[in-house]
Amino acid sequence: MSEQDKLLHPRYVHTPFWRHKLSNITRRLEGSPQLIVEGRLTRMVGLTLEAVGCQAAIGSRCLVESINDEPVEAEVVGFAGDHIYLMPTGDMRGIRPNARVIPTGQVYAADVGEDLLGRVLDGSGKPLDGKGPLRTHERVPLNGRTTNPLARAPITEPLDVGVRAINALFTIGRGQRMGLVAGSGVGKSVLLGMMTKFTTADVIVVGLIGERGREVKEFIDNILGEAGMSRAVVVAVPADQTPVMRMHGAYLATSIAEYFRDRGRNVLLLMDSLTRFAQAQREIALAIGEPPATKGYPPSVFARIPQLVERAGTGVTGSGSITAFYTVLVEGDDPQDPIADSARAVLDGHIVLSRDMAEAGLYPAINMEVSISRLMTEIASPEHLAWAIRFRQLNAIYQQNKDLITVGAYARGSDPRIDEAIAMNPRILDFISQGMHTAVGLENSIHDLEALLRIQPAPDAMSPLMVQ
Repeated sequence: MSEQDKLLHPRYVHTPFWRHKLSNITRRLEGSPQLIVEGRLTRMVGLTLEAVGCQAAIGSRCLVESINDEPVEAEVVGFAGDHIYLMPTGDMRGIRPNARVIPTGQVYAADVGEDLLGRVLDGSGKPLDGKGPLRTHERVPLNGRTTNPLARAPITEPLDVGVRAINALFTIGRGQRMGLVAGSGVGKSVLLGMMTKFTTADVIVVGLIGERGREVKEFIDNILGEAGMSRAVVVAVPADQTPVMRMHGAYLATSIAEYFRDRGRNVLLLMDSLTRFAQAQREIALAIGEPPATKGYPPSVFARIPQLVERAGTGVTGSGSITAFYTVLVEGDDPQDPIADSARAVLDGHIVLSRDMAEAGLYPAINMEVSISRLMTEIASPEHLAWAIRFRQLNAIYQQNKDLITVGAYARGSDPRIDEAIAMNPRILDFISQGMHTAVGLENSIHDLEALLRIQPAPDAMSPLMVQ
């Protein structure tokens, strides 16, 4: 038998010589560059790019050749047969027919670290504040990781938000997810700013998603200020950005909040707004052919909202928490707006702002009758709950009979409950009202509520009727 035949004989294939040979071959194969199959651009309609000749996973990054110096980055958002659909994350000018489409094999990730504190970022995580590059050494998935619901720590501690009406009547727990439902021009941004300044949180993450660009600097300078910015991270993706970038901004803000939560911090996440996030997903879904379902919103929109919201909240036992406020802009003050309805179903409560109260100059313009905190019964004392229920009953009685009271159709003495509600109404309005630069702590809020309801006004001391 020749030497070559001996080496190929079954008796010799497991010898040290062959094991060494196979190890070298395996190492060389692993170190060889991966073959990249490029495609070409065949169609572009609106913001949707269609390519053939290559394959890429949903959510992965591709580079599209441009006549400019830099290629255009795009995300894979769908496919049909051998066609893949992409949505650019930036400016599309310079793209031409039959341009090369190069899959990168990478998915989007977020750069995280302590250096993010005090910085303003865009939807891709790049700094906007001119303070130099970020010094981060860790990356986390932009879409986050699923948390076992049985591993989450329970919500047992109240969170002081510095707003008397919320602290006393809709007490919020540390790790709760709340919606702030409002139409345009009723004080939503001011209320967000108050909570940003007054809330007792270790880290504040602000996501300004799809809103007016001028509000970014105003929010940083006028609301956060230098002291607030030192413990805050702002992710700003104005309305002129692509829908993919707007969605990335929401995911990035949540990923940053998750990073600090997993390191034991108590995080306040403010996202303005959840509606713009949903509208961005609607633009993407309709562009790739998904049929509209509820008032023009495709079904995927109502799947994306809980996927985003469920990432907030408490972490595993021993870690920190993310207390999240998501603003929901209702078009035309429609309480049945599909996004508002979907948000109410998945959040742990909602604060609804009233246009009537805002027009009457009562701020924060919180509608007491329809707002709710679903965890208040778990974190408030029985005495506190009793006072809060009593307050809301008096307010509800007055609101239900306001029309009769206003036109003078109600005769005093007909119903003792209505008489008491009329007498207490001025004090109720004073309790709700709060200046935007004044903080009222949790303990003081509860004390003020108890002191208010212990006062029993005399019948002859009833104030003139006040209409909100």
